[in-house]
Amino acid sequence: MQKFPYLKNPYHFLATLGGLGLFPIAPGTVGTIFAWLMFIVLSHFINAITLVIVSVFMIIFAVYISSVATKDLIEKDHKSIVIDELAGIWFSMIPVLFIASTQYERSFYALLVLVLFRIFDIFKPYPISYIDKNIKSGFGVVLDDLVAGVFAAVFASITIIYLI
Repeated sequence: MQKFPYLKNPYHFLATLGGLGLFPIAPGTVGTIFAWLMFIVLSHFINAITLVIVSVFMIIFAVYISSVATKDLIEKDHKSIVIDELAGIWFSMIPVLFIASTQYERSFYALLVLVLFRIFDIFKPYPISYIDKNIKSGFGVVLDDLVAGVFAAVFASITIIYLI
């Protein structure tokens, strides 16, 4: 088996978001911030429905890439795989397209969801921890981040709707 990640392998390159997953400190946070910024930039150029479709495609793509990149690994959710963070943060950002009406609300939601997503992804409250420990596949690698994204989106959405 070749070393992981081997960035000349296109699946490893994509799974690490072009090598961002190799960042020596907090590679998941680095990958999340990069993906979060990508979503924000895209949201200024394409409409909400198209961005939702792109996000769904990226989630499916992340599962596929994670499955292929990890098929020979013992540790399926390797720390350098950060495409799952892209799937999770993009999923958590979707509600802002529909519930925030002002720039202040959009900015507040985006910052809040970024912080909440990292908290849920790092500390893994139930059921995130259960998924992380028990679903050992490319789907599992992405699913725990999607659930962290759901938690972050719910808390951020409630905050925007009821407190802002």
